[in-house]
Amino acid sequence: MGRTKFNIVIADDDQDDQLLLQEAFQATEFSNELAIANDGVELLEYLSDQHNAGRKNWPDLILLDLNMPRMDGREALSLIKLNPKFRSIPVVVLTTSSDEDDILKSYALGANSYICKPVSFSGLVDIVDHVNRYWLNLVQLPLCTAVPVT
Repeated sequence: MGRTKFNIVIADDDQDDQLLLQEAFQATEFSNELAIANDGVELLEYLSDQHNAGRKNWPDLILLDLNMPRMDGREALSLIKLNPKFRSIPVVVLTTSSDEDDILKSYALGANSYICKPVSFSGLVDIVDHVNRYWLNLVQLPLCTAVPVT
């Protein structure tokens, strides 16, 4: 059978959104390890640290907010997808913006999916459940920990 635990990085500067996402993941039947990055700088530092440490907690998926301080999600997405060490990690943009320019730019930069944050907790649980089912059960993800990318 497939893997039973996945590593997910949530890159979002809003602590309330971080907490709600953690609670939404707990409300689903899936077992995930969650890491938090408060902005794009922390996200890229986390990825570099994991790569340098032998990828012990290498993320299977990144949930990325667009509007963050220091380095926003657009710039972080661009740097992730330009870096051969990181580009195979699926990135799902999860943001409040429904602006068509943000959607187009995110896909142009290499986002794998774009989801607008819902207004209700039950809506967030539904999104997390769909993300889990699609990204962590349905699609075949690379086993990044098995073969280091150089």
